[in-house]
Amino acid sequence: MKTISLDLRERIVACCDEGTSTQKEIAERFCVSLAMVKKLLSQRRATGSIAPRKRAQTRHSMFTLEIRRKIEHLISRQPDITLAELRQALDLTCTLPAIHYALKSMGLTYRDARRWARVRRAQAS
Repeated sequence: MKTISLDLRERIVACCDEGTSTQKEIAERFCVSLAMVKKLLSQRRATGSIAPRKRAQTRHSMFTLEIRRKIEHLISRQPDITLAELRQALDLTCTLPAIHYALKSMGLTYRDARRWARVRRAQAS
């Protein structure tokens, strides 16, 4: 969602300070939500400023390129490796679903691993 400019924020708060219109009318006039008007007034009460706040930084993935390469290497060596075994081999502290989603984003699925295991067993015979 796009951040509302400081100029628009100032005009919204100025209209609220005049007291001639309701918050709902102000929201409709400036094409913003009622929640935005309330948020601006609340933010001004709490911080004294209506400037846009810093956005929260997103978390970085634990699965760096290096770890992904290690995962591919482990799976190529042992196609039927379990998620728990992967976690232990890589010394990761994440949950098993996190490993599952990383594998999924890499285009690897459990079914692929089982298929490769059958192929390897067939080649060994």
